[in-house]
Amino acid sequence: MSNWNRVFKPIVVLVVICIIVTGALAATNKVTKPIIDEAIRVAQEQARKELLPDADNFTKVEGVAVENVSDIYTADNGVGTVITCSAKGYGGTVTVMVAFNPDDTIKQIKVTEAAETKGIGSNVTENSEYQANYSGLPATQALVLGTDVDAYSGATISSRAVNNAVNSAIDAYNQIP
Repeated sequence: MSNWNRVFKPIVVLVVICIIVTGALAATNKVTKPIIDEAIRVAQEQARKELLPDADNFTKVEGVAVENVSDIYTADNGVGTVITCSAKGYGGTVTVMVAFNPDDTIKQIKVTEAAETKGIGSNVTENSEYQANYSGLPATQALVLGTDVDAYSGATISSRAVNNAVNSAIDAYNQIP
């Protein structure tokens, strides 16, 4: 048996298989990426409308750069602003949308993405009663966990993540021209 059949032929076959699989994955990504991006955009728009139901349309605010803040949108009819931000939780990144009233108070918050431990950290990220603790609080300065908002017992890291995200949103809100 020659070296070609014993050594090089299996290598060539594996390389060809890898190229074919890579091409198939790239094609799948190219086809599905726009669909996934549109689904994410629609979900974010729905979340903004849920936070500010009286808003007619939203306009993206540019020129405000705050760490961990990904999007800032203001309602075209002036009913408020929605800021999307994130912070590191126990199970990974916690993404929060914070809605602000025109009177510089927090209207409400919504955790849109989290991977916190079920039954512990998820009590913070999935519990609308806990999230309601932020409603009506002033958006003029950072909120202190344990003073302005209570930490959820047993889920301090998750509570801190939500509070840090809200504080990033407050920082960004106060920089909007």
